[in-house]
Amino acid sequence: MYGDDDPGGWDESAERPYFFLSYAHVPRSRTGGAGDPNQWVNRLFHDLCDEVLHLTDLRGGAPVGFMDQSMHQGQLWAERLSQELASCRVFVPLYSPRYFTSVACGQEWHSFVQRPVFPERQSTERPTGIVPVLWIPMSDHQLPEVARQLQFNHRGFGPDYEAEGLYALMRLGYFRQAYELAVHRLAERIVDVAASTVIPPGRPLDFQSQPSAFPTPRTRQLRISVLSYPQTELPEGRNPDYYGPKPTDWRPYQPTSSRPLADHAARVARQLGFEPSVHAYEDEAEAILADGPPTAPGLLLLDRWALRDETRREAVVDFDRRNPAWVSVLEPWNSTDPDCLADGADLTELSARTLRAQHRDSRPSFHGTPTELGSLEEFEAALPRAVMRAKYAYEESSRPPNGQSNQPSGTGSARPSLRRAFESPPGTGDELRAGRPWSRDERDSDQPRYHEEDDSPPGIAFGGGEL
Repeated sequence: MYGDDDPGGWDESAERPYFFLSYAHVPRSRTGGAGDPNQWVNRLFHDLCDEVLHLTDLRGGAPVGFMDQSMHQGQLWAERLSQELASCRVFVPLYSPRYFTSVACGQEWHSFVQRPVFPERQSTERPTGIVPVLWIPMSDHQLPEVARQLQFNHRGFGPDYEAEGLYALMRLGYFRQAYELAVHRLAERIVDVAASTVIPPGRPLDFQSQPSAFPTPRTRQLRISVLSYPQTELPEGRNPDYYGPKPTDWRPYQPTSSRPLADHAARVARQLGFEPSVHAYEDEAEAILADGPPTAPGLLLLDRWALRDETRREAVVDFDRRNPAWVSVLEPWNSTDPDCLADGADLTELSARTLRAQHRDSRPSFHGTPTELGSLEEFEAALPRAVMRAKYAYEESSRPPNGQSNQPSGTGSARPSLRRAFESPPGTGDELRAGRPWSRDERDSDQPRYHEEDDSPPGIAFGGGEL
């Protein structure tokens, strides 16, 4: 599970933060307001670091805690969070209504609890590496299941803290002594948890692909999947400037934007009130193609260059056979890309042969000619319609007809795995290589192309056993 490239590895003497302070960023009001609304969390962080230093033998300059003090998105931001979550000793979430609706906070919680937690001494109690804080008072019924399972006792932090929450104690001078007591007790609890548990540093996870530990109504989720190439697997002659280390790094609208296309899609989805998550299509295929009701509305961003790869083309054929109405398809195409201009006609024809059901259904989210999504502006203009169409179809597919269990239309009884297909020798694909369309018998065959064995992790407690 861990390796030499992990932060600190198995070496407990390596310097790593005592705690990770997880909180929900508060946006500025439209009226401007006075100062930064997150200044109170920043003050708490520094006061807490001072208290922990007094209670431990940490040397000067050693990392005491970590708090994400920016709202910058992107790869470097995600990598830094992943490193800190994989190495911190204690996870300290600030409970508030905003916290439990934040996808980023839910991803932080989920990332931390993937690490195993062991008691320092053999015990029958389930250890935990989480020390929650009542930033805003919340009753148990307001908490998601993962928070209720902690059964954390806040009474030791003082009666005013439990009644008012730490934010109120900071804002009102009347509660100054109550605030100082609460911070001191919180620091004691952090140090005690760090001393009474062993939480080995773990391998940093891909933060942006992690699910949230807090449930979001499925109609408000949007699972964005990208079917493209990593830069190392491009077909001969394809310009690598449009790609990155992972398929999700695909950025077809260079030089207009150097950001991954999925980031643009996620931003528009948030503006529509969705909680998006970004995935490589090979990680989503099993859920999309499996029998049973869908899990959430989806958006597939398809790189037509991927259709020249036999395995990826077979994956698109399987998707088209399954024809999930709750996944909208967009095929971004850069009208200024010399490669696209030179090979546009061939790739358009290949797309038409591969995505026959999409053309037949004339879905409004599917664009038959590349020029319709030839720029970033056109792509972002098409997104709202595609996203809302997926939402409507998801709601329809999830509604049991006449009170019976709803099984979405489609063939195939096995649970296919695109990941296994990408790791194995590709199938034949002779029909598409030869330019011959699939016959009806071939298209309707229910023989699975991909299989996956059960690869569940061993039954050990993670993140303090609260999950």
